Amino acid sequence: MIAPPASITETKALLASRNYVGDTALATVIFLALRMGRPLFLEGEAGVGKTEIAKVLANGLGRKLIRLQCYEGLDAASALYEWNYAGQMMAIRLGEAAGETDRDRLAADVFSNRFLLRRPLLQALEPDADGPPVLLIDELDRTDAAFEAFLLEILSDFQATIPEIGTVKAEKPPIVILTSNRTREVHDALKRRCLYHWVDYPDAKRELAILAAKVPGVPARLSKQIVAFVQAIRQEELFKAPGVAETLDWATALVELDAVALDPEIVSDTLGALLKVQDDIQRMQTGLAKQILDEIKSVK
Repeated sequence: MIAPPASITETKALLASRNYVGDTALATVIFLALRMGRPLFLEGEAGVGKTEIAKVLANGLGRKLIRLQCYEGLDAASALYEWNYAGQMMAIRLGEAAGETDRDRLAADVFSNRFLLRRPLLQALEPDADGPPVLLIDELDRTDAAFEAFLLEILSDFQATIPEIGTVKAEKPPIVILTSNRTREVHDALKRRCLYHWVDYPDAKRELAILAAKVPGVPARLSKQIVAFVQAIRQEELFKAPGVAETLDWATALVELDAVALDPEIVSDTLGALLKVQDDIQRMQTGLAKQILDEIKSVK
């Protein structure tokens, strides 16, 4: 089992070893979350690298990554556990066919661990030879207040109650990362159980470093132009500004087209890799892209 980093410097090194370019503030809150055994709640725009942090921690610490992808209507049955109803019915029928008449014994058998379907939250509470897993609760803001309330027991005591079996408690708490794109406010009761960090868009210097780490084949001049262009359009009033993920997608697309520098034609032809709203693309194609290119043409 790989030990967690013993300092903020080691935490930054862990991130860097997995090509995640983070700042000191992020490394500090990750270090504290690991040291204090507290969940880490990450908010920020989509595509800025929140989910990637959980993947980096799992990979860097040699832990299993258990991901609960949130969505509207997510409930305890989908997140914690369900019973294998088809298997239970088969066991009941086989028991009856074999002459089993003791209903209590039948009930004890069908509501046992062998018919329990473990979902992500319950899996995260179970021991693992490699150490406590990393539990990623992704895009929590897509769920509702009822699901948040359900999570409180998990995040407070790292335990869950299954009426037919009893309380399942983690021997060692998992490393918990929660993310939100802030499409709605998450309740204070849940936030109080976590350490908090806002993951913002990177500045030009850090985004250039991210690009160099993630897409190393981009020519130096093109990399600088890509970052300058993306940084500029984030200042515009777009429906959806591009995140770091879109920057990387666009850079990869330009490399595939053997581009060595930005020009109006190639920008127009590849905007679908950078922007995901038609109104934003249309605005770029009707003059804004050329205006920005004129402003950054001195970048070499």
